[in-house]
Amino acid sequence: MNKKIIPLVLLASTTLLSACNEKKTTDNSTSIIVTKEDAVASVNGTYISKASLASLESELAQRQQGQHGQPQSFPKEKLIEELVQRELLLQEAKQKKLDQTVEYTTQLETIKTSLLTQAAVQNFLKSSPITDADLEVEYNKSVGAAGTEYKARHILVKTEEDAKAIIAELSAGADFTELAKTKSTGPSGPQGGDLGWFAAGQMVAPFSEAVIALEDNKFTLAPVKTQFGYHVILREGSRAQTPPPFESVKERIRPMLQRQKLQGFMEGLRKQATVEILPAEPAAEISESAPIEKPAIAVTEPTAESAK
Repeated sequence: MNKKIIPLVLLASTTLLSACNEKKTTDNSTSIIVTKEDAVASVNGTYISKASLASLESELAQRQQGQHGQPQSFPKEKLIEELVQRELLLQEAKQKKLDQTVEYTTQLETIKTSLLTQAAVQNFLKSSPITDADLEVEYNKSVGAAGTEYKARHILVKTEEDAKAIIAELSAGADFTELAKTKSTGPSGPQGGDLGWFAAGQMVAPFSEAVIALEDNKFTLAPVKTQFGYHVILREGSRAQTPPPFESVKERIRPMLQRQKLQGFMEGLRKQATVEILPAEPAAEISESAPIEKPAIAVTEPTAESAK
């Protein structure tokens, strides 16, 4: 049989053999004992458990589903061979005492730190869950509150004088749609300046304020200046905005509330702790023999603002 390592598993997997693959070790450290009846293979006397095989199958199924949308099955004999080759590499590493190197212990401590910080976050979120009542309060505050949508057209030009000239033509009875087609420099010009329906917050402040102040079927009697140029705006209609149903959006609200709770939790921990930020030493004073630690990278969540 061709014993090929499955690259997807060995190279990309974040899961090495678990402790349950091992019998009791010679240095009397304690681990779960796997009997022959509970094993799928033995490597130099060390049993590989059925649970390890099930865990590998589950791991691969989840990864394949995430990448391709549907799980992909692997023959059991290939998965067992993969576990055998992992165990061979594990035993080889221990024989060469690679688990005692500085590189290994440093990386192991980094992994432990990451796992424990994630565990602390998950423990807090589990002990302080977001309830449907919490979600509904936020929904009513930020989503469900009835707003207003507006339908408008505009004519965009470069100068205030051009905008005033267009207002004069409109006041004399010119058709707004036709003027927009011939004189507007905006992308909606060929459509007669039609912007469709929009909420006020979707437009830049001077534009939305002008639309709100207008009555239906009225146009602005003074040019409206924005960073794009000068606008003449016609408000064609307004209507109450219909919010999406609570059930359809509540899971999009949950992560935001979790972040808010977690931020409050972290602020509480910071207040209770004694934190001292030590001044950095000048580079010239650092001994060449002293190890230099890389600074921790702060993970921030970027925000985006758009002007329409």
